[in-house]
Amino acid sequence: MFQFLYSQLIRLILPFLLLRLCWQGRKAPALRRNLGHRIGLVPRIPGAVVWVHAVSVGETIAAAPMVRRLLAQDPDITILMTAMTDTGLAQARRMFGNRVRYAYAPYDTPGSIRRFLNRARPRILVIMETEIWPNMIRQSRARDVPVFLINARLSERSARGYHRIRSLVAPIMQSISWVAAQAEKDAERFRRIGVAPSKVEVTGSVKFDVDIPEGVRAVSVALRQTFAGRPVWIAGSTHSGEDRQILAAHRAVLANHPNALLILVPRHPERFEAVADQTLREGFTLALRSRRQDPASAQVYLGDTMGELMMLYGASDLAFVGGSLVERGGHNPLEPAGWGIPVFSGPHIFNFETIYQSLLDEHGVKLVADAGELASHVSSLFVDDQEREAIGRRALAVVNKNRGALDKVVKGIIERV
Repeated sequence: MFQFLYSQLIRLILPFLLLRLCWQGRKAPALRRNLGHRIGLVPRIPGAVVWVHAVSVGETIAAAPMVRRLLAQDPDITILMTAMTDTGLAQARRMFGNRVRYAYAPYDTPGSIRRFLNRARPRILVIMETEIWPNMIRQSRARDVPVFLINARLSERSARGYHRIRSLVAPIMQSISWVAAQAEKDAERFRRIGVAPSKVEVTGSVKFDVDIPEGVRAVSVALRQTFAGRPVWIAGSTHSGEDRQILAAHRAVLANHPNALLILVPRHPERFEAVADQTLREGFTLALRSRRQDPASAQVYLGDTMGELMMLYGASDLAFVGGSLVERGGHNPLEPAGWGIPVFSGPHIFNFETIYQSLLDEHGVKLVADAGELASHVSSLFVDDQEREAIGRRALAVVNKNRGALDKVVKGIIERV
C-alpha cells in the first residue's frame, strides 16, 4: 500500500517537477537538453554497467576514489554516474572526463525507473550515503540487480521517522543487498528500520580516504604563491545567512591583521553573484576567481568556480566549513583536514556527526558558536604558527588513522557482484 500511494504521489507531482526544471534551465541549459533523463530516457549502454548514484556534489566527490578503484580493478566495466543536480554531474565530468558515462537520475516513478533500467541495464546499483528511493531500489532488486548503500549514514531524527512507518517501508529496506555503514550507530539505526542484520556492516567513512591528486596539489601551491605570504583563511560551502556572519568575522580579523585574505566559497553556484554583491555592499575589496582577477589588493577572494574547493583549501592557512552556522547540518571537514590545516565549524554538524566526533576526540577541529568566536580563533592562530601547525597535524592524523574504508567497500562490492 505504501509503495502504491508513494508512486501515485510522485506521478502527480512529476509535471510540476519537470516544469521547475524547464524554468531552472534558463540558466543551466543542460537541464533542458537532458530532460528526458528524468523520465528514464537515457542512451542505451552496452556491456557490464555499474550504476553509481550520488545525489549532488558532496556525494560525487566521496564516490570518486571508489570509482577510480573499480575502474582500475576491472577496466572492462562501464561506470554510469547519475546525480540529481547539474552541479553534481559537472563535478563528475571534471573528475573523470570520458572514462565514465553520465546521466541525470530519473525521478522515482515506476515508469521512469522501468525505462531507465531497460536502457542502462545495470549489473549493480551503488547508492552513496542515504538516498532511499523506493521504486529505484525495489525495481532494481526485482531484476536481480544488487543494491548497495555505500558510506551509509542515518541520523537519529531520520531513523525515528522511518521507524514510525516501519511496517510500510520494510519491503524497501529488505530489498537492500548491503549497507556499508559509516559507524556502528548508523548500522544500528538501519537494522532498527528493517534492514537485515546480516546485510549491515560497519566499514567506516570512505571520506577519510581523502584523495588529493597531484595536479590539484600543484595548482594549489601555485595559487598560494600569488598570495605573497599573506595570512589566508577560507570559508568553504557557505549557505544563505552564513556569508554575512563570515564577512563580519573577517572584518574583525582585519582589525588585527590588515593584510589578511578571506577566500569565500558559496555552496551553490546560483548564489555566486549575490554573495559578490553582498561583499561589495559591505565595503570589502573583492577579486573573483572566475575572472582570474589578481587577489593581491583584495580583502576577499570569491571562489565562484565549480570543482576547485579542495584546491582552495590547500592554498589556505586554516578553514571554516560552512552549512554549520545555520541549521543545514554542515559539510565535509575532511577535505581541509586532509591538507593538514586547522578546521573550524559552527554548532550545526548533524550531517557529519561521526566524522566530527572523530576529529573532536583528537582536538583536530574546533566548533564555534558565532562569528565573534570564529574571528577570535582565526586572529590568534595567525600569530601562533606552532599552535596552528599542531592543530593541523592532529586533523591530518585523524584522517590517516581512519583510512581504509575504501578498501573494505570495494572488496565488499566485488565479492557481492
